[in-house]
Amino acid sequence: MKQPMIQNQHGIRTAAYCRLSKDDEQIGESASIQTQRDMILYHIRQNGWSLVDVYIDDGYTGLNTNRPSFQRMLRDIEAGKIDIVVTKDLSRLGRNYVQTGFYIEEYFPKNHVRYIALNDSVDTTLDNNDIAPFKNILNEFYSRDVSKKIRSARQIKAHQGVFSASYAPLGYKKGPNQHGHLIVDEETAWIVRKIFAWAKEGWGAQRIKTQLGKEHIPTPTWWNRERGLRNYYGRFEQDDGSDIYTWNLTTIKKILTQPAYIGAVANQKNVTKFKIGWMGYRPMDEWVIVEGMHEPIIDR
Repeated sequence: MKQPMIQNQHGIRTAAYCRLSKDDEQIGESASIQTQRDMILYHIRQNGWSLVDVYIDDGYTGLNTNRPSFQRMLRDIEAGKIDIVVTKDLSRLGRNYVQTGFYIEEYFPKNHVRYIALNDSVDTTLDNNDIAPFKNILNEFYSRDVSKKIRSARQIKAHQGVFSASYAPLGYKKGPNQHGHLIVDEETAWIVRKIFAWAKEGWGAQRIKTQLGKEHIPTPTWWNRERGLRNYYGRFEQDDGSDIYTWNLTTIKKILTQPAYIGAVANQKNVTKFKIGWMGYRPMDEWVIVEGMHEPIIDR
């Protein structure tokens, strides 16, 4: 069991936690990772504490705790490596008031960890935290309001035929001069034409998958990784560990049902809910499809 906070020869062991989501970037420099980091490290130095690590989740929502660095910090807490956790404010810890309240009121105390939110003057060792639950609720209301505005903006763009996915479909690339517009990528469009030609001959997805491997045709993931493409949150496309010629059956089926290849843009494919996130795919008849938005790779 972890022992209560102890002053050792290296000082009190302190974790600096920083988080920034896509929505938080609208706030400006005051919410930047660098600003958070500098503020926390200054506070640690002023108190003579020992820094364990700076845990950074750049591009992750505060509505859930499924963040890699946050989870790594929790593992270090449970391993007895951390005495204090410091964030710039409560919203950096999270914007889900139920989850944030759990960590402040239960998790940290049970693990003998002191929590400090600098700008909100929250310190779990002091009797000055009555306002914390209300600030947590306000942080969630802020996220809920932003979520509604984003959802409304996406619906408008969907009906305008703006392509908004993180990556262009195989065979296309995003136009450099027009946001949300696709242009044919001849370096990969031939792969799409070949897949449709095989399907037209009556080949199933499994046979197409086998033939793609035999002809040593790289997967879409390989193409994205080679080009250093970034996803919605600014992170690079990562190798999934599979062979570059080993295609996924689901990928092939998605290509064969992708409206983009006849010049259309399909949006609103996913079902998402506030705080929960992705819930699944909508039926195809519920997609918002706008035709004639770019040059087709195949005809109907």
